[in-house]
Formats: sequence, structure tokens, C-alpha cells
Amino acid sequence: MSASVIRRLLAEGRTITMPGVYDALTARLAEQAGFDVGFVSGYAVSAARLASPDLGYLGAAEMAQTAGEVCAATRMPVVVDADTGYGNALSARHTARRLAAAGAAGIFLEDQVWPKKCGHFAGKRVTPSDEWISKLRAVLDVREEYGDLFVVARTDARAAVSLDEALRRADAAAEIGVDAIFVEAPQSVADLEAITAATPGIVRVANMVEGGRTPLLTPAELHDLGFDLIVTPLTALFAATKAIQDAFATLVRVGTMRDRTDLLIGFAEFGAVTQMAAHQELDARYATGGA
Repeated sequence: MSASVIRRLLAEGRTITMPGVYDALTARLAEQAGFDVGFVSGYAVSAARLASPDLGYLGAAEMAQTAGEVCAATRMPVVVDADTGYGNALSARHTARRLAAAGAAGIFLEDQVWPKKCGHFAGKRVTPSDEWISKLRAVLDVREEYGDLFVVARTDARAAVSLDEALRRADAAAEIGVDAIFVEAPQSVADLEAITAATPGIVRVANMVEGGRTPLLTPAELHDLGFDLIVTPLTALFAATKAIQDAFATLVRVGTMRDRTDLLIGFAEFGAVTQMAAHQELDARYATGGA
């Protein structure tokens, strides 16, 4: 788990960028690149597992399984998208317990009506505020039970209702003791400034979606605006998709990658990613010698 690592980094004044990962391989790559914390993105998991958009196709079981695979492949703390908790407060509590048991260091819990939509899609709807707060209280009880869970309260009311309503909800979540608040899809720097002004004394999340509704800003720019937990949920998904499209286009046209190995990682380099040497040592340790 290691929610304490996230809290320590923030207490030290660090601005944390959490890359979106969607399987064990992308989690390993994020850790090897030098990131301190990862984020399991529901959008990316839906795309990778189902080739479907983030429209509520995934449930708690798929996210818990993915979380377990991701957490087993990396030592960095991993925060997991828990969507709406997949039901009422009891469902949210159950979801949080499953994700914590899978190794998650933290979760995002949002206030959309199920089935939810990606925060940068049109047509979102939110539940009554008190229903969301009830779910958050249930998740905070899980934090006490496990002693090490970073709880992020996400509201989508900016697009579904108004910025004022989103700020009211963020303040209510901060009042009950969540670790961070996340107002999804602010549409301008002015929106970001308003969020900071309305939520003193709490960690704020900014979501940097390439092609989304929020301006893409650097970590330094976001820090200056009051945001120190930054999620980039789709960078890996979009990069991998583009790279695979390019490689497959070459393969279907030419029939071989012989002259375009520049599009590929090397065989030995990929072995380093999967820690082949360590697995070979284990294989040798447990070998029986054969017939």
C-alpha cells in the first residue's frame, strides 16, 4: 500500500505526477522511468481490456483484478480509480476494502450517477451531495481499518451543475477529512484559481488529459496555482496505441519489421523490462535437473 509515502512526499513540498497505468507492464515501465506514484485509470483499463470507452462497462471485479496485478508488479504506491464505488455507501466500502486488499495505496471516489462517464465526456450527471458524502464516510472508515489508504474525493459537478456547486462539494469533502479533493474538468486557469481559493489547507488534484477540457499545464505551473497531486491518466494509453498503430501499419504493408526495428524495443531491452535475469536465477535455483 504505502499511502504514507504519498503523504510524506506532499509534506516535503513535492509536486507528484502520477502517470496512468492499466496493467502490470505499464506499471513496471512507470516505475523504471522514475515516477514515485502510479495511477490505475478506469478509462485506460476499459480501453485496454475491452477496447471500449469509459462509459461504465467496468465493474469493481475488473478494477480489483487489475489493481492486484499492477501492485504486484511494482514497489511504487499505486492509487486506483474506484469510479462511484459501484453502488451505495456499502458498495463503496466494499470496493475500497477490495482495492486496499489488492495493494492499492489510495483511491479516487467520485459523485457521478452510475453508469459514470469519463470526466471529459459530455452528458455527465451527479448524485445528491449527501449521497456522495455518505460514500466517502464509508471509505474513510476503511482508511481507519487499514490504517494506510489515501482517499481522494472527486466531484464532477463542475460540468454537470456549476463551478459553485463543485466548490461546495469539494469543501464538504474536505470537512470530513479526505486526503485530497479533485474537482474534475475545470475549463480554465480561472477555474483552477477558484478551486484553490475555495479549498484552503487541503491537497488538490489536477487532471491533465491530452485533448481534454482542462488546459495542459506543467507541474511547476500547477504547483503555483495550488495543485500538487497531478494525474496524467491517458499518456501511456495514447502513446502505446499510436506506437502499435504505426508498427502494425508497417507490418501489414511490408510483411516484416526487418528494416523498421527502430519502431520496436530490442529483445534484450525488453528482457530487462520483464526482469528476465532475476527470473532465470529463480528458475536455476528451483531446477530439478530433469531426467
